[in-house]
Amino acid sequence: MRGDGDGWAFGPDGRRHWGLYGAAGLLLRAPGRGGRPHVLLQHRAAWSHEGGTWSIPGGARDSHEDAVAAAVREAHEECGLPAERIAVRSDLRTAGDEDGWSYTTVVADADEPLATVANHESVELAWLPEDEVAGLLLHHAFGDAWPGLRTRPLRLIVDMANLVGSRPDGWWRDRAGAAERMLDALERGLPRTVALGSAGFGWTTQVIAVTEGKARAAGDRGAIDVVRAPGSGDDTIAQCAEGLWEGVTAVVTADRGLRARLPADAEVISPGRVLGWL
Repeated sequence: MRGDGDGWAFGPDGRRHWGLYGAAGLLLRAPGRGGRPHVLLQHRAAWSHEGGTWSIPGGARDSHEDAVAAAVREAHEECGLPAERIAVRSDLRTAGDEDGWSYTTVVADADEPLATVANHESVELAWLPEDEVAGLLLHHAFGDAWPGLRTRPLRLIVDMANLVGSRPDGWWRDRAGAAERMLDALERGLPRTVALGSAGFGWTTQVIAVTEGKARAAGDRGAIDVVRAPGSGDDTIAQCAEGLWEGVTAVVTADRGLRARLPADAEVISPGRVLGWL
């Protein structure tokens, strides 16, 4: 029932929290000028809890809702955001516990900073560069969670032979054409937030696609650095992963031999997961 979650509950810390069935908020990210990640923040109205601070749009979950549905609904109510423009990437509990009250932050992307319409719960809504968020007066709970929610520059290196080969669509009949189609699909989804498990979140600052053999005929892309391996694709991927980078490196591959050659701090993403992005 709509609105049946409105009310106060006590969390595991003994404090009152809004939401009889818990609460959820939407951390929405989009590329700003130069592709830098921007996030949509809400300057909370003076009458609200910790009024005058900055946080993300969110509120109480209703009894029939999961956290994602609640966060997307709240973002529409408080910011006028259309649900069809929101691409959910991940969700994680950032306050509370499994057995009692909890707050879930839903991490999502939009392809551009969307227009917003504030309701009475906001003094203003603003798309702000992600690296400026920590300098704001933040709602205490959002401030506590922010270090684990912010992104790091992500260098994503794609083993194209492995990725293309993981989809049985006849790629062996036209390896260059299959690589072209995969590059097109990848580029349409960039830039994006990538959940990296214990490494937190990354923002695809650089994407490198390594091709080999006949797939080397695939053309260049504006948002992807296409690197044509002169010999072994694995050799080229390992070399790319070893280069200096101010952030986190992730390699898309299921090749165990290649994984063993990567730097110890490199993340590995399965081709199946990337196919799920497309």
